[in-house]
Amino acid sequence: MKKLSLLSSLVVLLVASVVPVAAQTSGAKMKATGIILKQEDQGFRMRDQAGHELTVRLAPNAKIEEKKSNPFRGSKKFTPAQLVRGLYVEVEGYGDSSILTANKIKFSDDALRVADSVNSTVVPVENRLGDAENRVTAAEQNAQRLSGQLDELAQVANLAKGGAAAAQETADVAVEGVNRTNDRISSLDDFEVKKSDSITFKVGSWMLSKDAKSQLDAIATEAKAEKGFVIEVRGFASADGGENSNRVLSQKRAEAVLHYLAENHDIPLRRIVIPFGYGEAMPIADNTTRDGRKQNRRAEVSILVNKGLTNPVNVNRSTK
Repeated sequence: MKKLSLLSSLVVLLVASVVPVAAQTSGAKMKATGIILKQEDQGFRMRDQAGHELTVRLAPNAKIEEKKSNPFRGSKKFTPAQLVRGLYVEVEGYGDSSILTANKIKFSDDALRVADSVNSTVVPVENRLGDAENRVTAAEQNAQRLSGQLDELAQVANLAKGGAAAAQETADVAVEGVNRTNDRISSLDDFEVKKSDSITFKVGSWMLSKDAKSQLDAIATEAKAEKGFVIEVRGFASADGGENSNRVLSQKRAEAVLHYLAENHDIPLRRIVIPFGYGEAMPIADNTTRDGRKQNRRAEVSILVNKGLTNPVNVNRSTK
């Protein structure tokens, strides 16, 4: 029995000595703060404040509750269904740099309202893109039927001329065209950021400065040179003043950018995503310092280009 006990102890020591370091550190406590990019099975994908993306999995007993400002009442409880895209959350749990298992998730009522407002704007646009994709799919199917008919005629002509090689070339070109069309359809909802700039404002103001107008002039000039572009405008505020007034102020800053681009550069409104004011949400600097509050009084303007509309379908036919 003593030999068996000694052998068991040696086995335990050997197993403990070969456990990888990564396996030991993967259970380290972690905290992350950022925006939900998309919902996934049993969790979601998020981007933290440093710009890193990570996967969050919900622990079986995970708490989802309100980040409240009033210490004299209990926190509201939320469900996993309310962890929507665009929600600004604080996550606590354990894991590593790529996967975090969450024990506790907190977010404010204001952050939830912002996310719901953004989704109510984005979903209709995505639906319109889906309709466009369906129309392109129908056109592609018609093109495939016509291509098949043309291939049959070409094959008959080539056989009459003894041109088996020409028939093969025609089939290769048709397949290439279909493949390129499929690639273009798959990228209809894929937008690429061509240019992004941040415009700052004075305390309590939404008036555009001379420097701000120069920045917008450059953005408008570059946007007009692109095809299939849209301009996204988001307004923000520092922690100066009340929360509700800052939300209104950030909306006015976003709308001031929209009016300048439309009135001074004739940018069509259909090219500008509905401007939205986020209030004090998503600060990029510390609101407890003067310089940090100055950076947070801003409007972010980005040129987005639709890859599916700008990448042409080119099929080169060689001649012999």
